[in-house]
Amino acid sequence: MRASVEVADIFRAAGRAYRASHAGHLSLHQLKVISAIEHCRTAVMGGHVEACTDCGHWRVAYNSCRNRHCPRCQGAAARAWLVEREADLLPVGYFHVVFTLPAEVADIAFHNKALVYDLLFKAASETMLTIAADPKHLGARIGITAVLHTWGSALTHHSHVHMIVPGGGIARDGTRWISSRLAFLLPVKVPGKLFRRLFLTRLMALHAAGRLAFYGTLAHLADRRAFLRHLSPVRKKNWVVYAKPPFAGPQAVLAYLSRYTHRVAISNSRLLAFDGAGVTMRYKDYRRGGADRQQVMTLATDEFIRRFLLHVLPRGFHRIRHYGLLAGATRKAHLEHARQLLGVATPLDNETPDEPTDVRPPCPCCGGHMVIIETFERWRQPRAPPHGVASTGTTAP
Repeated sequence: MRASVEVADIFRAAGRAYRASHAGHLSLHQLKVISAIEHCRTAVMGGHVEACTDCGHWRVAYNSCRNRHCPRCQGAAARAWLVEREADLLPVGYFHVVFTLPAEVADIAFHNKALVYDLLFKAASETMLTIAADPKHLGARIGITAVLHTWGSALTHHSHVHMIVPGGGIARDGTRWISSRLAFLLPVKVPGKLFRRLFLTRLMALHAAGRLAFYGTLAHLADRRAFLRHLSPVRKKNWVVYAKPPFAGPQAVLAYLSRYTHRVAISNSRLLAFDGAGVTMRYKDYRRGGADRQQVMTLATDEFIRRFLLHVLPRGFHRIRHYGLLAGATRKAHLEHARQLLGVATPLDNETPDEPTDVRPPCPCCGGHMVIIETFERWRQPRAPPHGVASTGTTAP
């Protein structure tokens, strides 16, 4: 069911004025994201006409933009991704670990998204792999699925990586599976210190190589001494590495992944109202507890669009990454080895895959099967209904 207010509605109503008032300050990629969301599931994208094989009812369906920042287009992508990931699950407990950048570093990340977000992934994953391999902790090679989120609930810039980690790994000599403790994977204070050191060392190397850019109130950080002074407080801070309780089985992992992997900055379900001047939405205030955590706020339309565009990722940037046992071309071999060590069967690949499920909704009149009777290209409308068919899309009496 369509939400009463959608991000697309806001962009269609205010996108043109926002582009005009911010001309020269929006990247080409941001402009393309606005355009894609505006035109998603409209005649601009083309589409097809469906008709019921039983009662003759017909309807027009427009194509999706498939942009990864569009709230309406992530459901299908998430479902396809989850089918692939389901075969990777092992019969062990799974843990959820979150690495967060402090505010002082997040400000730098905002102006250097590709470099700093990539560094966040690398420092966090290396931290987990290094500590897990240490015999004082787990002494095993683990697998990691990591997902980047750049937002807080109020659409503010809040860079952090969510990691899903199996509760154990393959011993360094490859002869056995080493299980973690039931209650936790690794002591969280140890990853925090190593994560801070790895990240700051490499961030300073990027600055020394002249690869970081600074604008506006951060322009002075181009100077080396000012940059070091800016980082001085975060060297003494405890960098937050948050470990949540373990999941209750592999199916709970899949349910979590389905909510987090393809999430965008805000879902349409959180939008409550839009009157042209402002956008009212739900958000979580994490400083409060219980029922008071759910709050409602209204942002000026321009401010809502500005916050939404904060979270447009660089073109081609991968926000879901895999490490250790789950990395790259060796993933299948590592998972098969892990299953052998755990004494469980390897899932069989379907040599003759099932026919793809028809995802078209049934006929709203009789529940019958809908088939495509016409397709039309972008910027074109379907032909008028055939003779004897009412304009409502149902067969005339």
